Amino acid sequence: MAEPPPEPEPERPEMPPGMELVRTTPLFDPDTVPPAILGAHQVASGVWGRLVCRSGRVGFAFEEPEDSPVVELGPGDHFDIPPERRHRVVLLGPATFVVEFHRPRSGRATEPSTESGTGS
Repeated sequence: MAEPPPEPEPERPEMPPGMELVRTTPLFDPDTVPPAILGAHQVASGVWGRLVCRSGRVGFAFEEPEDSPVVELGPGDHFDIPPERRHRVVLLGPATFVVEFHRPRSGRATEPSTESGTGS
């Protein structure tokens, strides 16, 4: 009997160097998270997001490709979100998290880093 194909490795973009934090959302939990965050949405052009898990477990998934796996984050983990890339947050139980928004300092690029890493 053939083994099933392996799960695709989750994509883990990395925020480029030289980005500056410009805003952080309030702390969200299952009762306070806006429904739009749980559905498909995207970060504005030129802005990078960073999903930061504070407690419990939350998930992150890109909308394209369609079979993108959900990346699980635990306390202290984060996931960098490139500009204009449709994605969603997935609640995996009781959890708290914030979303940070970063912009390039003047003259910096906003393309993902080509270095590989876990992002957490």
